[in-house]
Amino acid sequence: MAKGGFFAELQRQAEAAAREQARRARQAEQANNAAIRAAEQARRAQERSATQLSRANVAEQKRLAKEAQEAHSAAMAAEAERQNSELLQMYEAVDSLLAAVLSADVVVNLADMRAVATHPPFDRTDLETPIPMPVPVVDAPEPVFAPPAPPKGILAAFGKKGHERAVATAVAAHEEAVAEWRSGLAHNESARQAAAGQYAESEAKRVQVLEIERARYAAECAAREEQVAEHNDALEKLIANLGYGTADAVEEYVSIVFSKSPYPPCFPAERHVAFDGATAELRLRVLMPGPDKVLTTSAYKYAKSADEIVASSLSQKACKDRYVGAVHQVALRSLHEVFGADTRGLIKTISLEVGTETIDPATGREVYIPFVAAGVERDSFAELDLSNVVPAAALGRLGASVSKSPYDLIPANASGIRHS
Repeated sequence: MAKGGFFAELQRQAEAAAREQARRARQAEQANNAAIRAAEQARRAQERSATQLSRANVAEQKRLAKEAQEAHSAAMAAEAERQNSELLQMYEAVDSLLAAVLSADVVVNLADMRAVATHPPFDRTDLETPIPMPVPVVDAPEPVFAPPAPPKGILAAFGKKGHERAVATAVAAHEEAVAEWRSGLAHNESARQAAAGQYAESEAKRVQVLEIERARYAAECAAREEQVAEHNDALEKLIANLGYGTADAVEEYVSIVFSKSPYPPCFPAERHVAFDGATAELRLRVLMPGPDKVLTTSAYKYAKSADEIVASSLSQKACKDRYVGAVHQVALRSLHEVFGADTRGLIKTISLEVGTETIDPATGREVYIPFVAAGVERDSFAELDLSNVVPAAALGRLGASVSKSPYDLIPANASGIRHS
């Protein structure tokens, strides 16, 4: 990891998270699709097998078993080819460590890193809608007394007492209906008051919770605004300090440049920087993986007799050649990234070391072994056309001290390298 760097670390984390998220999403989608296809194929194959075996004679069963074995062999061979494709991609990434950055813009425009606060929508809009009013309780109409009609004709003389009894019965029934109606009125009023009280309580609680949630949301938005303001203030300070060429600002900027130029996962590298403003020299150390941590597989092949995928190894010469090539490319890549990104010309010289950390078999302790050591001036490096150079020859022209055999952990002789 490059030294220091609040913004570099943010950049690294953001880009690493994005790459990891994209990788996991691709893997998850591929795995899910593959699982679905495999399950469906297995189900269909099982159904076919069950149907065929139920009808098959001995000869057919042998034929079906042979076909199943052939299908398995084909699947294993396809898996070996997939692994070979991945292996090829990793080797291509290592072999193009320098070319990968020559086609990219290494300059970082710090102004593009200014942040703008973005706020998610308020997540409790459900509280903004008032609670529906309770369903109105409607009173029944007041009972109306309807007296029995008096008898007419000849019945008028003889039905008087009967009419009086009917009227008395009707009056009693009316009075009972009125009493029930009044009781209903009282019950309805009690229900209305209870519903109104419950509504008022629920509505007041809704308003209270809404105020709390709005306050919480406003506080979260304010925190995001403050975080963005702090980020932008720090960025403006970095831009200003970089204009003055302060050591911390130069180191921070170089760290950001490196964070935007990651090495492939199969060949990780750590970069450490320190800038001396008095001499305008950047000390840069790049730690690359040791030879014991790089791939040595030549290819994968399905061995039918053992029913397994076996790996063949690269020759030692091929391993050494690739590792040496990587060392040389890392050195030139590092110089290109720094000088190319420093458009202000603040860095006049780079004191570069490329090496690895490994365990010393004699002491059992971790030791640092330099593979390349160079003191390179900006003008001298500008004379190179990296798209056409042979890396080893270019390092020789720059006066670099280079290990005779990095793969064998032979250190470079850095004693004669000039430093400011």
